[in-house]
Amino acid sequence: MPDTTRESDRILREAKTSLAVQRDGGTHRPGLRGASIGKASAELKMKSLLTKVRNVALAIFAIWLGAGIAGAFLNGIGFWGVMAVVIATAIAVAVFSSFPKVKVPKRAELKQGNPSQMVARTELWLEAQRPALPPPAQALVDQLGVQLDALGLQLKGLGDNEPAMAEVRELVGEYIPETIDNYRKVPVHLRAEEYAGKTADERLTESLTKLSGEVDRVTRRLAEGALDDLAIKSRYLEYRYGGAEALEDLTGGGGMPDTGVPLPDFSAVPSKQAK
Repeated sequence: MPDTTRESDRILREAKTSLAVQRDGGTHRPGLRGASIGKASAELKMKSLLTKVRNVALAIFAIWLGAGIAGAFLNGIGFWGVMAVVIATAIAVAVFSSFPKVKVPKRAELKQGNPSQMVARTELWLEAQRPALPPPAQALVDQLGVQLDALGLQLKGLGDNEPAMAEVRELVGEYIPETIDNYRKVPVHLRAEEYAGKTADERLTESLTKLSGEVDRVTRRLAEGALDDLAIKSRYLEYRYGGAEALEDLTGGGGMPDTGVPLPDFSAVPSKQAK
């Protein structure tokens, strides 16, 4: 009977490896190249795309307008003139469709500008770092993109002198990028080796999890004021336009309030005689 011990050991090892991969977030399947992790970075890319389209359209219009004017004065531009226009159009499309490019912001720029700019820059920076991170950390970066969009909405209208704004700039512009930068300083072949009980991949995932929770906490804290205002407004509208139930709440539950003035007895009034 053949010895199947080695085969069994191999199967067990592969099963354990598969279980560990699934527990850490599954096998990574890279998304579309250039995909945005949040709305803020997507809007920046869309603005850049619209600028490229505008520049291409203006360049083509200028080339063909110039060719038309030249043809009017020269009584036609001939075959080689047409070829020159076609070549110039192709060059214009190639050049202006490549510029301007969306630049990855530097770390020092992440906490600058208004809240919308800060969120958009951070998302762009995270997108650039994402491919170098392990699969579980990549999933957390995607999650941070959604959370940063929500945080940016809460920061609108908040002044720079507000304590919450300083806290957010420190969290978003310093702690998150510093954590990823420290990980990327570790040589690739050492990231999976244990050091002081954990690997660099595990420490990065753990740190990003905590930072994601902190972003969510700050967002919820900023939203409490809006939720309080909404609750007060909703309660007012309930009493103002809520109908019979709201009226019962106001009057003590018995229909119209007792004003002390008796209502007339309409049954005692004689009916009019038919003419």
